[in-house]
Amino acid sequence: MRIVLVTGKGGVGKTTVAAATALTAADRGKRVLVMSTDPAHSLGDAFDLPLGDSLTEITPSLWGQQIDAQRRLEMFWGEIRNQLMAVFDWGGVSGIEAEEFLVFPGMDELFALLDVTQHANSGEFDLLVVDCAPTAETFRLLSLPEVMSWYFDRVFNTERRVMRAARPVLTRMTNLPIPGDDVYGAVEGIFEGIEAAKKLLANTQITTARLVVNPEKMVVEEARRTYTYLGLFGYGVDSVVVNRVLPDQVSDVYFTRWRQIQAEHLESIRANFAEVPVLALRLFDEEMVGIDRLRALGLELYHGRHPSDDFHGSAPFEVKEAGDEVVVQMRLPFVRGEEVDVFRHGSELYITVGSYRRSFVLPDSLKRRSVLGAILNDGYLEISFTHEVPS
Repeated sequence: MRIVLVTGKGGVGKTTVAAATALTAADRGKRVLVMSTDPAHSLGDAFDLPLGDSLTEITPSLWGQQIDAQRRLEMFWGEIRNQLMAVFDWGGVSGIEAEEFLVFPGMDELFALLDVTQHANSGEFDLLVVDCAPTAETFRLLSLPEVMSWYFDRVFNTERRVMRAARPVLTRMTNLPIPGDDVYGAVEGIFEGIEAAKKLLANTQITTARLVVNPEKMVVEEARRTYTYLGLFGYGVDSVVVNRVLPDQVSDVYFTRWRQIQAEHLESIRANFAEVPVLALRLFDEEMVGIDRLRALGLELYHGRHPSDDFHGSAPFEVKEAGDEVVVQMRLPFVRGEEVDVFRHGSELYITVGSYRRSFVLPDSLKRRSVLGAILNDGYLEISFTHEVPS
């Protein structure tokens, strides 16, 4: 089972690449599901077929799905929200104000990850190709399981114990509609699903990201940030697709300067992403919409390579011994020292890169060891721990 997350800046052609990748893999014998988690779905438009929330057969080995995030929100959170709304209403907070407390940004998209996990574990597919939202929304989606797991581990369980102890007293003294164990049980079930999704997506043997870029300065810079942040959250990148490269046949003098600019950006992309394959895809002279055109695009993009079997992502961090120290090494390319902050609190290590922060629960082998320091070394963040356990 493989999962390929296709992402990139809005408008670079990621949906077309996702559709062509899925179709090419299906043509080569894989059972493939291509699914869209982008709220602004265009996957059906790419195939020129009606796709909805349920699975639709596109070819005998390929199915498509455009996840209805709002429906997932109602399905998984609706009853819980209604019961918690009664508590807010009792406290004088109702309507839109209460909704703001109970539905945080990205929550609807988060439940789409449960579909990914379900399909991955069903045994019905060899490959899932996920057409993700543009990069900013993708970062939020991929980081939410981490945030939600933190909340569940440190807040929810404590809150549940307190409410269970206080319920007999509160029910005698007040008419506060206290959520019952069934509500907490339902929430726990959701978090267990999210935890399973987090483990699945963080397994670089199963899940990798594929970046789609155009040879343009702003797009390339965002791709560099994407590459860094994906590594921060534990996701491996297996390739970079450079879309809409001017072909050699375009010789009009009007495009001479554009060809020079693109050549410079292509050189920069190949240098910056030297660790992964860089695939160039030309600008076609027609819209690549529909199965036949997508099939032609896929054949040209992969040049005989298998869209899943021939691409692999490496683990973004590892723990190793270095003399008398233990070093946690994380790949963080394109980052300057002033953009990184590292600190430890208890058994957790916090790493901040730009506006994104990730917390790592230290393994048992490191929990009782002291942090010596952190340094950026040739694109790697190296955090050193004492080798001997302090007495």
